[in-house]
Amino acid sequence: MATGINIPAYSDALVVLGTAGIIVPLLSRLGLSPVVGYLGAGAALGPMGLGTYVTDFPILYWLTVIDAKNVAGIADLGVVFLLFLIGLELSFERLITMRRYVFGLGGLQIAITSALIAYIVSMFGLPGPVAIILGGSLALSSTAIVLEVLSNEDRLATITGRVSFSVLLAQDLAVVPLLIFISLLAADGGGSVFTSIGMAMLQGFVAIAILIITGRLFLRPLFRLVSATKSNELFIAATLFVVILTGVIAALAGLSMALGAFIAGLLLAGTEYRRAVQATIEPFKGLLLGMFFFTVGMSIDVREVIREPYWIFAAVIALIVGKAVIIIILARLFKLPKSPAVEAGLLLGPGGEFAFVGVGLAASLGIVSSPVAAFTLTVTSISMVLIPVMAILGRHLAAVFTETQAPAPETLVMPDPQKAHAIVVGYGRMGKVVCDLFKMNKIPYIAIDYNAPSVTDDRHRGHDVYFGDATSRAYLEAIGIASATCIIVTIQSPKIIDEVVERVRSIRPDVKIVSRARDGTHARHLYSTGVDDAVPETVEASLQLSRAALLGMGITQESISQSIKKERESLHRQLQPAPAAVKAEQSPAQSNPSMSAQD
Repeated sequence: MATGINIPAYSDALVVLGTAGIIVPLLSRLGLSPVVGYLGAGAALGPMGLGTYVTDFPILYWLTVIDAKNVAGIADLGVVFLLFLIGLELSFERLITMRRYVFGLGGLQIAITSALIAYIVSMFGLPGPVAIILGGSLALSSTAIVLEVLSNEDRLATITGRVSFSVLLAQDLAVVPLLIFISLLAADGGGSVFTSIGMAMLQGFVAIAILIITGRLFLRPLFRLVSATKSNELFIAATLFVVILTGVIAALAGLSMALGAFIAGLLLAGTEYRRAVQATIEPFKGLLLGMFFFTVGMSIDVREVIREPYWIFAAVIALIVGKAVIIIILARLFKLPKSPAVEAGLLLGPGGEFAFVGVGLAASLGIVSSPVAAFTLTVTSISMVLIPVMAILGRHLAAVFTETQAPAPETLVMPDPQKAHAIVVGYGRMGKVVCDLFKMNKIPYIAIDYNAPSVTDDRHRGHDVYFGDATSRAYLEAIGIASATCIIVTIQSPKIIDEVVERVRSIRPDVKIVSRARDGTHARHLYSTGVDDAVPETVEASLQLSRAALLGMGITQESISQSIKKERESLHRQLQPAPAAVKAEQSPAQSNPSMSAQD
């Protein structure tokens, strides 16, 4: 029997796993958020909770975490995997469109909040450098908890989600100069602080550029090679390798591991392996994030709360309210509506996990005293525990500022159940033509559109169209996608077309999908996403133009029809991917049903 194992490490791991497997599910049945469950369990079962009584009650050894370091290292990977998954849901194009909020709104929030907190802290007699460290650390919000809350509510794509993520991304970037500033204070070197920070930032940007270039060159070939083996285990190994490697490279350059993983997610977002990778990472992310929240809960020093209860809670309220007000004012200056401004402000008002990094480093280097560090981290921990509550409060307050209008009765009508029917997504000019032809040929169909005023107007004119969201699984099931024979997508937006195709394929992999395409390039993309037939507008317009020209030149209808048919078939073959290429690039999620992403 082996006796050299680290029993304390295993006992601590058992407590965390027991929390994930027993305590959190029980709390979830009571309606509590899993995040709150992990945070509360960490506070109660951590070394500063019941763990302080292990000497008096030895049985608590197996019920509490003795040393936070035994789980802290692996728990940090939860944030890494979370940012990787967020990157998978974005793209560089979408990120570029957010730059105004990242560097404008996010940058101003960090500068103003840091300066204000530093000024208030200095009024209590703390030195300038300490005030700057505390101001910079408390200005940051919790990337892990805020994004997890928004993700669980499927609200990352909303205005609130985009604004919150933009500010959080700016804060993640701000961690680098903050840590450099702390290190320089400890070193007390003679060089210029601004020069050192500038060189470190340059080093960080070079590291990001290397990650992007290397990723674009090697990620797709790597996953193509692994996918060809049709091995789930190898695909999982390759995915974990990419996530952790990019995180380590970023960490070596002085950036956060989470930022490196986020870049890797962005690079994979534009590949055909996105959904397979997402399905692979999701279970790891959930458990590791739970461990992270548990460790955050462990940092709540109950003794500190008992010692200074009024100051602690006054500081928590001041931190949340102060940051929230600053973010709301800035959001309104950036022309954001009141509702998302209020929601984002309350979500980002509490402190974040990077305060533990900054203040912890400063305390270990002797820059910040232990009592000040303990007080600051306790305030941060308690404020982070309140984030789910802030999310609920934010939604209620946002509803107050939102001018709600009763939906038009026409948008509430649902179609009668049908079988062996077609579903036409989009009821613009092209959708109307398709539906007219279906009527002529007595083909049953259901036409839907997400533009409420348009649907109301068309129904007033006698058109048989219904209001609905084709990206909603519940709505598609309600209109009978299970028995539909064909889905025709006539909307213009390439992004929404992708979302519709993705949702339909997740429900009915076998149903035929015919989609409108902007041009040949867009058609090729649609074929790669699972569309059976893509019809490029430019190609069809040129064919119809050619038909009219040939008729004007006296060519017979029969000859014209044969020529157009041959040309259309030739163009169709050029746009479709070769069968061999499709087979070679098929991901494990496509070839093995057990790895398909569950929406």
